[in-house]
Formats: sequence, structure tokens, C-alpha cells
Amino acid sequence: MTVKYNVVERGNPANREAPKKFYPSIASTGRRTLRQLAGRISEISTVSSTDTMAVLEAMLKTIPQELAEGNVVELGDFGNFWLKATSEGVETADAVRATQINTLLPRFNPGKEFKKALATIEYEKGSLVSAPPED
Repeated sequence: MTVKYNVVERGNPANREAPKKFYPSIASTGRRTLRQLAGRISEISTVSSTDTMAVLEAMLKTIPQELAEGNVVELGDFGNFWLKATSEGVETADAVRATQINTLLPRFNPGKEFKKALATIEYEKGSLVSAPPED
């Protein structure tokens, strides 16, 4: 597997006077829909595309429900999902309220086989992408 990357020039947001540096930035080459993934899965398994779609749709419904119940969703070698919140602090434990929670985001930690697959990725240099003008 080969992943393309572009070269991007970026400034240091903590120090606008610092010289800009160049960084590799992963370049997306397209998108795949759930239906397209189901088609690929059906090509390498004995499960039809329709049955695969049914399972994937069920996972899309079930995983958020499990997370909302406070569970970590463990998917074996694929990885784990859990929720992470960012919040504001207060002076005392008694003053803590749910309204202090600013954002609630799903997090994913890849499992052993997922990490092994990612470790095989090779990189191909693309082009220089200009940084947007600073305000």
C-alpha cells in the first residue's frame, strides 16, 4: 500500500515570528462510501454485499448506543472505541455540573492487526501545497 503526501509550509501558531517550516501532510486521493466498502468486503468473503451492508448499518446504530451507555466498544484486533469529553474546571467537586462539558467526541485506538496493516504503508511524495495567507 502506498499513501501519497504533499509538502506543506506552516508557521508556528505559538510564535508567529518564528520561520515557517515544511511538513509532510497526508493527501486524500478520494472517498469510499459504506456501500463501496460492503462491495469490497463481499468480494473477499462469502457474505453478499447486501448482508454486509446490513451488518455495517447495524454497527453504525449499535456502536453509538453502546458508547452512550458508557461502554468501551471492543472490536478485537480491529480496535476499541470510547468517548472523550473536554470540559471546564471549577474550584470544588460540589460545583461540577454536566453543563461544563464542552465537547463529546468518539475516540478510536487501533488493535494489533490494524496497527500491523498500517505498518506496511509506504509513502510517495506529492507536490508543494501553498499555505493559506495568515491574518
